[in-house]
Amino acid sequence: MRRIILYITLLFTVLTVAQSEQLAKNYAQQGQYKKALSVYQKLYAKNPNRTNYLLGLVESHQQLEQFTEAENILKNRIAAIPNNAQMLVELGHHYDVQGKTEEARSYYDKAIKTYDDNNANHAYSLAQTFEKYSLLDEAAIIYEKGMVDNPRANFNVQLAKIYGEQGKLEKMFDSYLALLQLQPNYISVVQRNFGDYITDNPVSEANVIFRKLLIKRLQQNPNILYNEMLSWLFVQQKEFKKAFIQEKAMYKRTEDGPGGIIALARIAISEKDIKSATEILNYILETSASKDMKLTAHKIILKAKVENASKKDYKTILEQYNTIFEEYGKSRETIGLQIDYSHFLAFNQDKKQEAIRFLKEILDRERLSRFQSSRIKMKIADILVLDQKFNQALIYYTQVQNVLKNNFLAQDARFKVAKTSYYKGDFAWAQTQLDVLKSSTSQLIANDAMELSLIISDNSLEDSTQTALKIFAKADLLAFQNKNQEAIAMYETILQQHRGEKIEDEAFLRQAKLLEKEKQFTKAKVNYLKIIEFYNDDILADDAYYWLAELYVNELAEPEKAKELYEKIIFNHADSIYFVEARKKYRALRGDAIN
Repeated sequence: MRRIILYITLLFTVLTVAQSEQLAKNYAQQGQYKKALSVYQKLYAKNPNRTNYLLGLVESHQQLEQFTEAENILKNRIAAIPNNAQMLVELGHHYDVQGKTEEARSYYDKAIKTYDDNNANHAYSLAQTFEKYSLLDEAAIIYEKGMVDNPRANFNVQLAKIYGEQGKLEKMFDSYLALLQLQPNYISVVQRNFGDYITDNPVSEANVIFRKLLIKRLQQNPNILYNEMLSWLFVQQKEFKKAFIQEKAMYKRTEDGPGGIIALARIAISEKDIKSATEILNYILETSASKDMKLTAHKIILKAKVENASKKDYKTILEQYNTIFEEYGKSRETIGLQIDYSHFLAFNQDKKQEAIRFLKEILDRERLSRFQSSRIKMKIADILVLDQKFNQALIYYTQVQNVLKNNFLAQDARFKVAKTSYYKGDFAWAQTQLDVLKSSTSQLIANDAMELSLIISDNSLEDSTQTALKIFAKADLLAFQNKNQEAIAMYETILQQHRGEKIEDEAFLRQAKLLEKEKQFTKAKVNYLKIIEFYNDDILADDAYYWLAELYVNELAEPEKAKELYEKIIFNHADSIYFVEARKKYRALRGDAIN
């Protein structure tokens, strides 16, 4: 019984002390330093050995300009423990607070000397104390000494961050590379940190320094890590052929296969550099890569060509598909290519019935897995939507849902059920499907579902007849059918007949994107400017800022105007999905690579 009482008493005491400390911190955060001082005095009197109580007490005295009291507390602690380098830094800072620079410097130097003499195992805590007061030079000295004194210590991350803040770019990059040599799994984190300095400008200071450092290291030590980082750097600079040289070097030296080369080609395609992507993938076709890899290369090349083709290119693309089918056959191994081919027939050549027959023949001819047959049925359904045979399409999408259940493809099918219902004007059923998909495990599907759901709900509440929403859905369908001019005209109907309604900004945005596709850049610019002018506080404002900035940079040759728009996203839309890209592009246009 006594033990229980003792335990309860002890627990109560610990909780009370913890609450008191939190209370003191809250007072300090609110600037109520007299109240904080009163609490810290009681805590310190009960436990004078607790450093956090002492520092809280000192800070409270300093904020109340009771410098003598604060100084006495620190000096008494130093007298009691002469080798406590951390307290020497605190006393130095105490003099800095009062503007006594020389006294402050003397104690900082003493702290470093005390570390040299007595505290070789306390490098991290001392360096952190220096960092707390933005004494970066001193913190770097201690981290560096700590790694020399203890070869097992790894302060490369801390040093890299300090060097970056100091603008010592080569030393920063060097520290991060040293970290990667010890812990290669940190590569994605390091690349993310490099993103604060590296831009798409090959001649920017940071890019030049990093490239020279990597080449120097590669010459001294042919570590594959440096090839990987050079490839990454060239990708940031959109120099895909240079990145390809590094990827080839890695491919030849490892047994990992050409996955990195394939990935590079995909990135080049996403940046519309089809020429470089084709060259990269042709290398796969010319090597002894596996049959699967070669088929993947063919698939990527042809899909990219189709997406960027004009009608005059269709004959050549058709010939290329047929050549591949002659070489590899129309079998289970080429299912992906056959699905892409059917898409090309339906969406680009308007041969919808031929495409559906082609896909149905695969279903009848081959013994397919449920995933393969589901992918084919999804494409058949897409083509039926293209042909406005909505009910038939819904049957196929639903079959995929039922066969695969919670698989990603099933979620995609559910979204397409919602989208098809939306196209045909059955907004209630579409909304039911979308409500389920808002919590999808696929973030992309969840985001698309949320967007469409908001369009339906917002414009159903305002207009019970859903007149504008029906026109909007028809315009979206026309856009899906690649009938861009008809879609632009349909969005214009909304802009003329439903001015001021909630759907207007969505119509401006959708129409602007299609105007860009049709190379009508000046008209697209006007749409973006109208969203900014009339809907600056609404959800699409950051979209308008970003896409107008992209238009100014890529098509209208007005980078200064783009810079202003990126800046607005940075300062006014920190939660925007475009924030990271806007910041990166703003800094590139401004010409500096350092935060």
